[in-house]
Amino acid sequence: MSVRAYSMSAGAFQDDNSPDSSTNVQVKMRGGPIVAMVPALVFVGVLVWLSLEERATISGFWVGGWAAIVVGLILSTTRRKFTDSIIRGLSDQTGAVIITAFIFAGIFGSLLSGGGLAKGLLWLGLETGVHGGLFTVLAFVLACIFAAGTGTSVGTVIAMVPVLYPAGVNLGSDPTMLAIAIIAGGAFGDNIAPVSDSTISSAYTQKARMGDVVRTRLPLALSAAGISIVVFAIFGGGGTTAPEKFTADSTPLGLVMLISFALVIVLAIRGHHIIASLTWGTLTGIALGLATGLLHPAQIFAIPPEKGGSTGLIEDGIQGVSAAVILVLFILALAQLLTDSGLMGKVLHLLQARAAKGVRSAELTIIAVTILFTIPLGSNAPAILLVGPTLARPLGLSHSLAPTRTANLLDCSANTVFYMLPWHNAVIVWYVTVLATATEHGIPAPSIAAAFLNPYAWGLLVVLLTSVLTGWNRQTVRPHTTSITKH
Repeated sequence: MSVRAYSMSAGAFQDDNSPDSSTNVQVKMRGGPIVAMVPALVFVGVLVWLSLEERATISGFWVGGWAAIVVGLILSTTRRKFTDSIIRGLSDQTGAVIITAFIFAGIFGSLLSGGGLAKGLLWLGLETGVHGGLFTVLAFVLACIFAAGTGTSVGTVIAMVPVLYPAGVNLGSDPTMLAIAIIAGGAFGDNIAPVSDSTISSAYTQKARMGDVVRTRLPLALSAAGISIVVFAIFGGGGTTAPEKFTADSTPLGLVMLISFALVIVLAIRGHHIIASLTWGTLTGIALGLATGLLHPAQIFAIPPEKGGSTGLIEDGIQGVSAAVILVLFILALAQLLTDSGLMGKVLHLLQARAAKGVRSAELTIIAVTILFTIPLGSNAPAILLVGPTLARPLGLSHSLAPTRTANLLDCSANTVFYMLPWHNAVIVWYVTVLATATEHGIPAPSIAAAFLNPYAWGLLVVLLTSVLTGWNRQTVRPHTTSITKH
């Protein structure tokens, strides 16, 4: 089966008959192509096991990746071609871009956090004088801003729960809804930030320009955010008001770091490569931090007092994403195996013949498969990396969907149920952080099951399905042209 690939450089659909094409079966497995699913199931099985035992960590997932490759090698009858397939997946150019973007995004997020962005946002909240449901709304908005700037929902939870949660509870917010508002804001940032792992993965697996992806995804994300604001305004109050001052943890200077965040967004939307955008944003953040005293040179880089200590924020940022980078390598290898074994070609043919007969059914298929992969995994980017190049891109090309559209379908799908289920890493970190903060301040904490009430996750799912059924926000590409049609 020949798949026409849309070339971003040439600006046209091309027949993918190059030597590197993965449309021909190269790797044979005992029992046929379907057996290629066994390594993937081993990988997912380890992730589910660790998650159910509440021991999910990205580095723990490495074991699943290693075990999957070992099992695949045993089950293969063409072991030389099997290892070649694994190496080809590890050296994939798209994967290299994703990994590089992860590293630069990690540095950028580390500098924003170290520069006191969270403290600046807290100051803004306290100075407005809001309380009850309005503070819950404000907490959601502030978490959205922080997450959109740093690109990490986990980092948003860790940075903002200790300052916003006790402040909000003492300003009359409902504890459960306030806690949910913070992780909902993290989900928004993960969904829309050009520096988040899910945005990076969805854009580059579909060979879409980052600026176009962010611009076209905004209406979907903002619609879900609007639904969330209404929910938090209605149900976010009713707590006991006992105002406390948190002046030691707040400073207006922290808001200065928003300038570097805005620069990254503007550059990405204007078509600059995400690596260049992040680099200029990082350099601007360093300059602003040093000029205002929010950062000191030793925080950015210094010889550690002891061997093995951190040299500063840059190292911390890279170290913070190193586990994810290794996990991405394992996933890229497994995704290549699924393609080279012929399994994904058979699945794609089946879906095109039965499930994905039209544009709507193709889009619904991408959404369903992405959510299905997201449910057992402890992280949402792996699901995008698995589904994106092997299923979503070929389906999108066959129905003339623009790369931005398939990227948005992938990313939005991966940010729905992922932020509800208690075995996912973002939910686990959120609950542990809320519980520790509540215990420290002697205030109530919700149960981990409260994540099912996340209005952003539900709202995004509703908005996404509405978009598919009505055609709103759909972008298509005319074959042999670069023109994109909006619906």
